[in-house]
Amino acid sequence: MDKTPQSADVELEQLVGLFYQDANDLGVFQQVEADQLSTVGRSLLAHDQHMTVTVEKRHQCSVDVVVMETRTDENYYSRKILLKRQSDDCVVQFGIVRINKAYLTKMVQDEIEKLETPLGRILINHDVLRTVKLLSLLEIECGEELANMLGLETGSLCYGRTALIYCNGSPAIELLEVVSECPPASAP
Repeated sequence: MDKTPQSADVELEQLVGLFYQDANDLGVFQQVEADQLSTVGRSLLAHDQHMTVTVEKRHQCSVDVVVMETRTDENYYSRKILLKRQSDDCVVQFGIVRINKAYLTKMVQDEIEKLETPLGRILINHDVLRTVKLLSLLEIECGEELANMLGLETGSLCYGRTALIYCNGSPAIELLEVVSECPPASAP
């Protein structure tokens, strides 16, 4: 039987399933088009760039990673994370990432597993040739945990995306990225 994902929904379920028994425990996900996102959501998500760079540009400061949970096996390393502004610890992104270890050097893997630096920054610092491919844009009705992480009310809407990072031409990293629309730290 062919187990190739037929849509971004399958990839989303697989990613969320790494840390949640039911995707609805995190939120209710609906695939949308870019013009259905808020203006901020569109600027943060509807592109083929690293989210680390994108959120740092929007918030005009560096971000730190908070690794909430990890899973590892022979072939994959996965983690559930938050990105927080260094300026005030405001959460700017929730994410789930699954990395195929066969496509990254041991040195890069070791730095990722130190849990200290955002993934995008590590790939940039190690000059890993990478291409980000946007797979889907999502409108999410927040479940309790996601709402709490993003500082929202349960049932509030937020936006996210699934993406795939090709490293040196190989599909190495699957991503679910959900952004907070909090204003930049420098805003009044």
